[in-house]
Amino acid sequence: MDGGQCQVSAGQRSVSLILPAHNEEMGIGAALEEAERALAEFSSDYEIIVVDDGSSDGTAAAVAKAAIRLPHVRLIRHPHNRGYGAALRTGFESARFDLVAFTDADCQFHLADLGRLLSLTDASPVAVGYRVERQDPWRRRFFSWGYNLLVRTLLGTGVRDCDCALKVFRKEAVPALLPTSTGFFVNAEMLTRARQFGYQVAEAPVRHRPRLSGTSKVSLRDIPATLRALLPFWWSEVLFPAAVQAEEAISPRVGSRAVRAMPYSLLVIAVAALMFFSRLDCSLQEPE
Repeated sequence: MDGGQCQVSAGQRSVSLILPAHNEEMGIGAALEEAERALAEFSSDYEIIVVDDGSSDGTAAAVAKAAIRLPHVRLIRHPHNRGYGAALRTGFESARFDLVAFTDADCQFHLADLGRLLSLTDASPVAVGYRVERQDPWRRRFFSWGYNLLVRTLLGTGVRDCDCALKVFRKEAVPALLPTSTGFFVNAEMLTRARQFGYQVAEAPVRHRPRLSGTSKVSLRDIPATLRALLPFWWSEVLFPAAVQAEEAISPRVGSRAVRAMPYSLLVIAVAALMFFSRLDCSLQEPE
């Protein structure tokens, strides 16, 4: 699979925009208004899919009310909270148009910048934003910097801002990239799969606003959960991908993951050997 070349004029683009939402009653109306204005300018046909991920407030009612005056809005509800990644997957599976985009429902992105990403999909199956002048507390920016360094090193995501919630995919690429993670690891997972399947990933700067309503769904408590998802994924999908030989017979590009994983494999073996041989003086009768 490769990026290919597909020139599509702005007026011909059809777009499905996904907004995962959990307890966003206060700001969802403004988010939908902005999405409507942006998509009307950049596409010939579009839909705005709100995935209400088990909200306990009036998010669903606010979306239903907005849909009366915004006929492009669709509401999908999870009966209980399943997580950010699960909400995105539901939206991806429900999307009907040629380009599938997503953003958050907290109005922190200028959706006018969506036009820049949509134009990048003329040449690249995946287009992602990176936040400029990011309007988040320093601590969150610091942890984001460290996380981006980690996933670029271990997973080869190759982008500046992995978790920037403004991304666009060509629909034909989505089935190969559908996430299995239900949490915030979803962005790293999809970008890693894009690299593994040989999809070209284009980047563009996007503006960022401070959150004006509601509360962020990302906290320090999410770091251990994200690492619990990252490390097994790195081990099984990057270092030692399952059934590489069988996949290589079908797609050499996928099989080449084993070659790219070789330096990491040697590193793991070296660390294990160092730990083993440095403890040969331990008594076997009283193991530590």
